Amino acid sequence: MKQNLISVLALLTGTLFLFLGNGLHSLLMPMRGTSEGYSETVMGFFGTSWAGGFVLGCIFARGLVKRMGHVRAFSGFISIIAITALLTGIVVEPNFWILSRAVTGFSTAATSMIIESWLNERASNESRGMIFSLYISITLIGVVGGQMTVAFSDIHTPILFMIAGIYYCVAMLPTLISTAQTPKPLNEVSLDLTALYKNSPVSFIGILLVGIANGAWGTLGAVFGAKAGLSAGDIALMMTITIFAGAAMQMPAGRMSDRMDRRYVLAILSGIACLAGFQMFVLEPANVIVLLILIGVYGATANALYPIAVAHANDFAKPSEFMNVSGGLLLLYGIGTVIGPSVGGPVMQYFGPYALFGVTTSAHILIAAYAIIRSKLRAPIPVGERDAYSSVSSGTQTTPESLALNPRSQPLPPGGEEGSFGARDAGAEAT
Repeated sequence: MKQNLISVLALLTGTLFLFLGNGLHSLLMPMRGTSEGYSETVMGFFGTSWAGGFVLGCIFARGLVKRMGHVRAFSGFISIIAITALLTGIVVEPNFWILSRAVTGFSTAATSMIIESWLNERASNESRGMIFSLYISITLIGVVGGQMTVAFSDIHTPILFMIAGIYYCVAMLPTLISTAQTPKPLNEVSLDLTALYKNSPVSFIGILLVGIANGAWGTLGAVFGAKAGLSAGDIALMMTITIFAGAAMQMPAGRMSDRMDRRYVLAILSGIACLAGFQMFVLEPANVIVLLILIGVYGATANALYPIAVAHANDFAKPSEFMNVSGGLLLLYGIGTVIGPSVGGPVMQYFGPYALFGVTTSAHILIAAYAIIRSKLRAPIPVGERDAYSSVSSGTQTTPESLALNPRSQPLPPGGEEGSFGARDAGAEAT
């Protein structure tokens, strides 16, 4: 176990700096854009462009990696990210920034897939769970650390863009000097919408709506904070609270979903997120403490929805279908994150910054309503026959390649159950 962890230390170090750069750059751009007077619609397109590039990268970058080789592809893509980060500090122009976010999203997907496939190659069956947990934790720490960097310099200067570029360059070094064997070709993950919906209508609709809500907040949360009069430090703290609150909620929410119908858990958490967002929308709290408390409640519940929806989908699929189901849902989430900022930006522009929570509230109330309706139409898998809940990171932090690291994706033991989508639903077609 110890030897396995040492062998991937360089890769995990590169991952940390990659996500430090992502966290800083993705928060810095909307904050700087707000100070430059860009409209909320334009800044919504920052998120739309990045998410669209990321989803396309998950689908198409594997061919480029296969042609170039992992080391050269990693160096090339991360160089593009670093150059783009530096250029956005020099060329402060909204159309260029929108285009740059698509390039960064595509390249981030490619670099993340390379790191994830490398980690998977080095992991043994005994260490896979530990490495997977470490990887998810490091991505979280990286994003939060990058966001907090904003508080230490003036967003109106190129310095923070330069620091983001430095983070990305440092991320390149550990992988370049690593002696880890080049991994096998990247996994193929297809997006079969019909099969995903038939397998679990609640997960299909729920994850699309979660992607819309999370995409709107993730892109426009910093814009909301700036328009609401928060300082740069308070904005970074606000975004950090949502991430840590969501991470802290994973375990209790998961345990609850292992003991009762997961659709009820989705409805409960969505309902709480809806109430927190509705209070933000209606009350428009000016007190920073009150605002951060409501944001914390919102982040805890909204960010716990994705892994529960994935677990519910896997309850109705064969264990051997984990990669297809989870990978397809991850890409579907990505589609939602494309839609969310596109809707949230114009809504904020015409109705004010707090209207962002009108968008998230609408998405969460639809999740809760649909989950309750579906619970009346389809019986749940008995508790003893379900897959145990496992925390997974949502779509715009990891790629389908990371699913190979999850212990649940490994081959079944001899005599294990094999089959296709929906086989665990006793042959019943979803209604």
